[in-house]
Amino acid sequence: MKELSKPIHENVCEEQIFTGIYQQYANDLYRYLYYRYGERLDPADRTQEAFVKLWEHCAKVTVETAKSYLFKIANNLTLNEIKHNKVVLRHQQQNPKSFTEETPEFLMEEDEYHKKFHQAISNLSEEQRVAFMLNRVEGKKHQEIAEMLGVTRKVVEYRIYSAFTELKKVLKEL
Repeated sequence: MKELSKPIHENVCEEQIFTGIYQQYANDLYRYLYYRYGERLDPADRTQEAFVKLWEHCAKVTVETAKSYLFKIANNLTLNEIKHNKVVLRHQQQNPKSFTEETPEFLMEEDEYHKKFHQAISNLSEEQRVAFMLNRVEGKKHQEIAEMLGVTRKVVEYRIYSAFTELKKVLKEL
């Protein structure tokens, strides 16, 4: 029975073997990356990074699989760089708004308006205020409010209408 011949070198950790692999595949790997992704993604750096990874994992890589390992690693490194660039680009396009277009005068007027509005609501009668807030703030329908308060729908409509009338008088001055 013929014994299967084992390769002389089981991995690429020896300096001579590694140097030979570098000399044999470095230019091909560079050209592959250059043609596939262009110069923008720096194929020379990706080639060097692939060989660094090969050296780091030399005990796991055989001479026979070194070429495919290098090309796969270099391709993955380049794809990771593309993903990273997309994230950076997306982040650059999302400019957080750190300013407002409103003038300080407008902001003061707005604040004053809110104060007067809240004051006007607090000046409403309790029945008007409750009906108004249930309708406008909580979005309840007139019939729901009537059932909650134990009054007729017409009473609720009157309270909301009169609350609007009072608020219009106060806010018209602004």
